[in-house]
Amino acid sequence: MRRPEGDGYSSALRTVDLKITDIAFGGKGVARKNGKAVFIPFTIEGELVSAKITREKKQFAEAEVVDLRQRSPYRVDPPCSYFGKCGGCAYQHIDYAHQLEIKTRQVRDVLKRIGKLDDVPMRPIIPSPLPYAYRNRVTVHAENGVIGYFQRDSHRLIDVEHCPIAMEEVNRKLADLRSHDVPDGHYTLRARSGPRVFSQTNDGVANALRDLIVQLMPSNQELLVDAFCGAGFFAKALVGKFQRIVGIDWDRFAIAAAKENATEKETYIAGDIEAELAQVGAVHRTGPSQTGICGRLGSSAPTFDSAKTAVIVDPPAVGLSARLRKTIVDLAPATLIYVSCNPATLARDLAELHSRFKVESVTPLDMFPQTAEIEVVAQLQRSNASTN
Repeated sequence: MRRPEGDGYSSALRTVDLKITDIAFGGKGVARKNGKAVFIPFTIEGELVSAKITREKKQFAEAEVVDLRQRSPYRVDPPCSYFGKCGGCAYQHIDYAHQLEIKTRQVRDVLKRIGKLDDVPMRPIIPSPLPYAYRNRVTVHAENGVIGYFQRDSHRLIDVEHCPIAMEEVNRKLADLRSHDVPDGHYTLRARSGPRVFSQTNDGVANALRDLIVQLMPSNQELLVDAFCGAGFFAKALVGKFQRIVGIDWDRFAIAAAKENATEKETYIAGDIEAELAQVGAVHRTGPSQTGICGRLGSSAPTFDSAKTAVIVDPPAVGLSARLRKTIVDLAPATLIYVSCNPATLARDLAELHSRFKVESVTPLDMFPQTAEIEVVAQLQRSNASTN
């Protein structure tokens, strides 16, 4: 079918020889042809390929490998029969140690390109103890008797009998699901029962993430505000370092779980994170009030010393809103820990927070081996020049 004119596409499909020079965030190899970037999935930098152009616009093109003419020494055979068709994994063809190198480079590059942050103090990436069989839950879809994942770049399903990146307990539940005639829909399969609240899918890296935050947080602090706290995974590990801990999350079920074994030091609030964090700033500026977070703390809400106050933020992939970034800048805690599942929005947010904070360290963590996803922890300290 002929495309309408003026949409920036070329309808001509052709085969070209390309050299892969980089791996873009998202997992596709990058080559250049006539000055235009060409993105080719399942390739590795340094490889020579013949590729068919499948989509072409004025600024970039996309292609699929027709012939791998020169293999990278980092190329390995994927263990999953669905790899290349399934939309989940992007890196099973790459040696795991090299996956870690790629992800480290991508974090550094995106902080420089989007955040305009040069010479960021990068710590070594924390690998997953298990490159496979690490996921403690997966979501599969059922439609017309097919149970599995969506195909790459498609809403069509692949029938999946076994997922190599899922824990064996999860795969047993997948096998059980497949043995029944189930209605069309979405099914989340978990390795273990528990509160249906957000938790990381890789237990080994989640524990390393928690331990890293404990290590980065100074001792003998007064107030910790854990925004997006969930069930208190970080806050409860930090009880020994703070006089008072306040956790905030919109999910009332997560807050209920956090309250179950809370100490007297801990207060957990189900509410709007922007509004509640702004109330913390009000305490510093004008003293305790009877509204919002201050009212909930009551007489135990003194004006804390901002030099001994810390904030943890662990937002969704969209990052921090403009209002929340401003609230954090105004509050100016001595320590800010930013946990991100999206390096691009982290870079955007750090560019604004940099006016008030110094980036002390950035640590990538490989929460999702074999995929293009990256977890990152940024440690920030309030700049001395900006203290009140």
